[in-house]
Amino acid sequence: MNDLSDGDDYDYDDYDDHMSEDGGSSDGDEYAFDSQGPSSSRQAQYQVFSEAELRERQQQALSAVTSVLSIDENDAARLLRKYKWDPNQANEEWFMNADSIRKEVGLSDHRAPPTRSKTAVCSICFDSHKAGSMCAAACGHLYCKNCWRSYAETAVNEGPSCLDLRCPTVGCGAAVTQGVLDEVLDKAHRTKYDRYALRSMVEDSRRLTWCPSPDCQHAIENLTDSGAVAIDVVCKCSHAFCFSCHEEAHRPVDCATVKRWLIKNSAESENLNWILAHTKQCPQCKRPIEKNQGCMHMTCSQCRHEFCWLCQGAWADHGERTGGFYACNRYESAQRAGEHDEEMFKREQARNALERYMHYYQRWAENDASRKTSRKAAQETLPEQLSQLSEWTATPTSQLNFISEAWDQVVDCRRILKWTYTYGYYTFGAVSDGTGDKDVAKDVLAQHQEFFEFNQGQAEGYLEKLHSMAEKNLGEVLEALKEEGALLQGGAPTPGPSAPDSRSDRRLDWPKFRETLIGLTDVTRTHFRKLVEELEKGLSVMLNDYMVAPASMEPEAPAPAITGDLKGEKSLTKPRTAGGKRTRATAKTEREAAPPAQARGGSPRAAAHDRARGQASDLEAQAGFWQCSSCTLANHDFSATACEVCETPRPAH
Repeated sequence: MNDLSDGDDYDYDDYDDHMSEDGGSSDGDEYAFDSQGPSSSRQAQYQVFSEAELRERQQQALSAVTSVLSIDENDAARLLRKYKWDPNQANEEWFMNADSIRKEVGLSDHRAPPTRSKTAVCSICFDSHKAGSMCAAACGHLYCKNCWRSYAETAVNEGPSCLDLRCPTVGCGAAVTQGVLDEVLDKAHRTKYDRYALRSMVEDSRRLTWCPSPDCQHAIENLTDSGAVAIDVVCKCSHAFCFSCHEEAHRPVDCATVKRWLIKNSAESENLNWILAHTKQCPQCKRPIEKNQGCMHMTCSQCRHEFCWLCQGAWADHGERTGGFYACNRYESAQRAGEHDEEMFKREQARNALERYMHYYQRWAENDASRKTSRKAAQETLPEQLSQLSEWTATPTSQLNFISEAWDQVVDCRRILKWTYTYGYYTFGAVSDGTGDKDVAKDVLAQHQEFFEFNQGQAEGYLEKLHSMAEKNLGEVLEALKEEGALLQGGAPTPGPSAPDSRSDRRLDWPKFRETLIGLTDVTRTHFRKLVEELEKGLSVMLNDYMVAPASMEPEAPAPAITGDLKGEKSLTKPRTAGGKRTRATAKTEREAAPPAQARGGSPRAAAHDRARGQASDLEAQAGFWQCSSCTLANHDFSATACEVCETPRPAH
């Protein structure tokens, strides 16, 4: 991908020619994401609540029940907790079977009359007390306040189960409501009980959940019927997470795959993989043993069993006649007979699987680390930079939000790119490990993988440009503005007629940088959004929508135009075909008119492979780079036969 600049050759008024507002591309861009057809977007409609807003919501629910059922708020709270704070369901169920519900939640249809005695005996401490100083639930069982306090404090200290507290009288079951507890508990325990009551409204509800970010007290309500699919939400604290599984936001990967991936990333899981790939079990005690010397004579440190490393037979049966200490003709004979082929095959498979996992995990981890670094930079250094920019450019800080938005987009795109490697790991395993029932299926999967990696690389190219501009180029602009201010304060001489005005050039940097960063942020946001939506549809649908036969490409199409203005940066403008704009419908007509592959002398499988390869070549030419299959670097030299960083050979074209 070529570097994007804010040069004059980049036309920001023609954005629709590059990426349309709805995430699609104009008809002239044959390989951009299709904006037509049903959308599979999983962006949920949701609402974020603060603690104060939650209490207001709680009070509204209580009022909705008390006004209909004519019960007090304490009883209404018990009823709502049973029906997960759904006032409509609570009211309906109450009218259908009020007596059964009262008994279940511990509510009484009438309060016990007060005792006529002046004194009463507490059934816990068995002391006599004035009846007026004792307390009772709706059942009328009196206990002294000290015993009530001890009973209630113990329940509150044990956790949220205190919300279902019942009368201590054996067999009673009457609910101890918040009104009784407020009379006997101190302020600290009342606050704790009140917090449990508030949390129950969120934790019992199917539509509400707490933000999982540490120290965040916000709750999010999902306003759509999403089921168990991955739904990305962003809290007011800026934490993005999945509403369904509460892990960090992970589209386009589903929740079950995320769970598998995180388990696999655990040290225990990969230790098992390493043990499987690099050790053998002792034939006697089955303890894993790693061979760290050249001799084949092994002694298990656990059971002291002596055996041969190669054939795993008892060492007593070995010696010079079996090949000595560094060889084993028994193993060689067994290998020729095929007895060890299966074992070696399994060990080789384990090594290949581990290497493949490390390939994807390394890139997943690197993007995660880059995301965290970018977020830290945006939080710690960006405020000072914005303050300097505001001062040196006489721009209100409210008009510099586009820089913060660019950094937010970098952080969000790093997260999306990170999870695309998980998507690739679980989607294309059959290409690497040889699984799959039919060769045709593997061919199709390989074709999908090639198309996926190209789009992944293209997204990475956009992101790297945006990241570089928000970090490196912003620093260069700040340095230029600082130097310009120093020159002005120092009274630098006015340049002569033939000398260029360097200060004037520097003044141009800021407006160009602003325009370019705003445009690049918008393009990157749209591209990543469409990438996620298309991957959620499925690669088969995605590839079918954008498949174009190589014969339909116009050979006169020029290469991407590159210009440079800002600090050596390059600008990528969209190539135009000699015959004007080409629509997807035109390409389809040309493809249908082209002779079939069999008529040109090729097999259907070969034709499919040629079409996929040709498509990848056309996509690379359109984007202006080819992506290394090993390190995913965007290489701009089309004459190169190997990656300029890792020197992996370029795939045959």
